[in-house]
Amino acid sequence: MTRLVHIGFGNMAASDRIVAIINPSSAPLRRLRDEARAAGLLVDATQGRKTRSVLIMDSRHVIISAIQPETLSARFGEADGEECRDKETEAPL
Repeated sequence: MTRLVHIGFGNMAASDRIVAIINPSSAPLRRLRDEARAAGLLVDATQGRKTRSVLIMDSRHVIISAIQPETLSARFGEADGEECRDKETEAPL
């Protein structure tokens, strides 16, 4: 069964198809995003907000999200059954 990861604003991605979750600040990632857009393989899940992470899928699709890579990584771990905790939402002891 395919597990879905919440990537922001009600959008989901299949966790078993994600190859990488990357910070979009480098020039090569900007080129990758532009090439994906030209090839029709870009999925924009930012809802008009600033791009904070880029998800590379095994189907060559590129998904851009407004959620931080660390947050997506924690959600990805939860979807795979690992006990990852998001430090921002963790209650103090």
